[in-house]
This record gives sequence, C-alpha cells and structure tokens, in this order.
Amino acid sequence: MRVLLLGANGYLGRFVADRLLADPAVQLTALGRGDDADVRFDLATGSPGALTRFLNAVHPGVVINCAGATRGGARELARHNTVAVATVCESLRRSGCGARLVQLGCSSEYGPSQSGSSTAEDAVPRPGGPYGVSKLAATELVLGSGLDAIVLRVFSPVGPGTPAGSPLGRLAEAMRRAMQNGDNELKLTGLGVQRDFVDVRDVARAVHAASLSAAQGAVNIGTGRAVRLRDAATLLARVAGFGGALHELDDPHLGTPPAYPYPDGCGAWQQADVRTARDRLGWRPRIGLEESLADIWMEAACRI
Repeated sequence: MRVLLLGANGYLGRFVADRLLADPAVQLTALGRGDDADVRFDLATGSPGALTRFLNAVHPGVVINCAGATRGGARELARHNTVAVATVCESLRRSGCGARLVQLGCSSEYGPSQSGSSTAEDAVPRPGGPYGVSKLAATELVLGSGLDAIVLRVFSPVGPGTPAGSPLGRLAEAMRRAMQNGDNELKLTGLGVQRDFVDVRDVARAVHAASLSAAQGAVNIGTGRAVRLRDAATLLARVAGFGGALHELDDPHLGTPPAYPYPDGCGAWQQADVRTARDRLGWRPRIGLEESLADIWMEAACRI
C-alpha cells in the first residue's frame, strides 16, 4: 500500500510515520515544509494543480493529513488548517489516483460540553475559539468533498514529545524547575479542568487502522474517560518522585499553567464517546495515562 503522509514532522505526524514504517506492506512518502521531507510542499500556499501533478506521479492509495497549526491568529489558523485542507481535497478530486483520505481533526471542533457527559460524533459542534473553528471548517470540507474520507477527531494527545505549551507539558516543565531549584512546593492554576487524555502512540494506531478501513465520516479518538488536571499533576509528581506540595492558586495571574484556563476552547470538561472507533475501526486505547506521563517526565528530566 502506497501512503502519502502530510505533516510527518509534527507531533502526531512523527508517530504516525513510525507506525506506518513498521508495516512492511506500506510504502511511505512524506510531504512537508521541512528539509527532511521526501517532498517539500507547503499546503497553505501551494496550488492544487501542483499537488495534483504530484499525486498523479506517486499514485498513493491513501493520503493521511497530519499537517496543521495549533497556535497563531485566526487568519494563520485558517490558512494552515482550512485552506490547506481545501487544497488537499481539490487535488484529490482532480487526481486520478482515487486515494482514500484520512484527515486528523480534533476535539476542539466540539467546543464545551456538559460536565459528566460523553461527546459522540453526532453532537452539534460549537467550537469555542478560532482553532476549533478552523479545524471544524476543514472537517466539513473533507466530509462534503465526495471523497473516500474519514476524519479522526483526536481528543487530548499526550505521551513522548508532548509540546511544552500543552497543559501536561507545562506541568512537567514547572515540576522540573521546582526539583532543579530544590523547591518543596509547586504553585499551579487551572487544575480543575478535565480532559480525555489519549496517548499519541494509540492515536498513531488509530490512524493506521483508519487507513486500512472502509469507514467514513467522523470518528472520535480518545479513552472515554476524563481526567482532572489536578489528578494528572498528582500522578506526574509520583512518577517524577516530587515530594513537595501542589498548591492551586485562585489568582489567575499567578502560577502555571497560564491565566486563561481553556486555551483549546473546550470549557471545563471534555470526554469522548469512543464506541464508533471500537465498532468501525476495531480500535481501543492501550496505553494508560501513567505510562504517558512517565514518558513526558523522562524527557523533562533530561533537562535537569
């Protein structure tokens, strides 16, 4: 199976590439903006015609899109997350390769949900910020394209390589600094937020499964269990051997994570309903949060 992977150098893309390369039946070509991509191409600025010519030359059976931006203003997010996907869809329509498209979406497309609820794929999306809006627009483009396509709505990915700007990345960095400085307490904010944390390697398994499946539409990828950030911080402290106290600050201008508690626009609670992934992809998460946190901490500890 010939696979074209877009965004192979990103956080999710790196693990998807590793998973695909472990499959001897896969011939992988990576397309991206970096020098280490097999083919250099910027989806946000490149023309559909140029990408179509490349698709016709490579003739992939599957195109996996892990490319995109998580930070920036509304215009930048729209360019990298929406315009880029429009380019991919138009190129696939023009091309004669007939490739299946696996698009990586995100839980920010749903926006806030009611505490205690599980969000299913038929929930009405109400994104709470420009990132979620840009990703939801991309999903609508894919699902309305007429292509053989599936969108994996990934909830909160964690594990090795977790970005420093993510909630758990910030926690690990704050704990590293406290241990390095000999502090016996750690002051944090926003610990009441609850998220469905799914290991990035399990996400890569889901992408692999989706590339082999005939399933279409949107499919949630999560664990089906929301975890309070305070509980994750306590678990991380145990993994790291941090014996100090964790203090949650009420003042939004002090401590870490940053003042705004919901930068993903998802409110205080989010939990995936993952029955569709189980039933249509045969996928279940395998890696627990403690193992994910241990890998996050191993990387942070190397900086002590």
